[in-house]
Amino acid sequence: MNKKAQELGMKNTHFITPHGLDEPEHYTTAYELAQITDYALNIKKFSTIVNTKTTTININGNSKTISNTNELLGNLYGVDGVKTGFTNNAGRCLVTSITRSGHQIICVVLGADTKKIRTQDSIKLIEYAFSNYEYIPIKQQIQTKFEEWKKENQNKFEIIKGENKTPNIAIEQIDYSQIPIHKNNIKDIEIQIQCSTKLEAPIEQNQIIGTLQVKQKEEIIIEKNIYIEEPIKKKNIYQYMKELIINYNTYLQIGLSNISIL
Repeated sequence: MNKKAQELGMKNTHFITPHGLDEPEHYTTAYELAQITDYALNIKKFSTIVNTKTTTININGNSKTISNTNELLGNLYGVDGVKTGFTNNAGRCLVTSITRSGHQIICVVLGADTKKIRTQDSIKLIEYAFSNYEYIPIKQQIQTKFEEWKKENQNKFEIIKGENKTPNIAIEQIDYSQIPIHKNNIKDIEIQIQCSTKLEAPIEQNQIIGTLQVKQKEEIIIEKNIYIEEPIKKKNIYQYMKELIINYNTYLQIGLSNISIL
């Protein structure tokens, strides 16, 4: 469990027991519970179980109907999981998954004094999120901005001592096609590109030469590297000599042309 937590990048979670009962070194946070829930919901068996309101099982030949303890499941639009919890130290807890119009959020409420309070707080958070946030097509916006920037700057690149003067540049893979932004902050979203156009050969394949940032005012929401797709070798002595001869012949032709005109 701790190994999986590390794999998911969870820095404030540590497991002692598999059952989750109170232990001084057994802890997590609301945010990291949402992280692990997001991971678990991609497991089909898990997502099916937490979305099941009631089911009948057989114990030693006897059938028994068991019910999900998630009070929001089947009672609030879009709820499709996940888990209730309680210990004396943690209080009443509820992790909820909600999907509406193809968009899913995970709501985590910890430390409530009663089931009623955790239910009320969960509903308030859920309705606030769906009422106040909109999804923007961030991947499309990033790609459009980057292609516009490339078109404007492709001829401005200077590769000192390089065989190739026009590098092929690309941007790292964009993880999300859409991101939720508070309605009041959509106008503050800005895409900024910082990239070196003066480079010196040799340049390695995938060498990073800049960054693209999606910012909301001063907060960086997304940051992606800009890199050279193909290596650029340094010119050798023969290429320098060839270039010198071509330049000399061009200069000579221009000079002769000017003489003939006179």
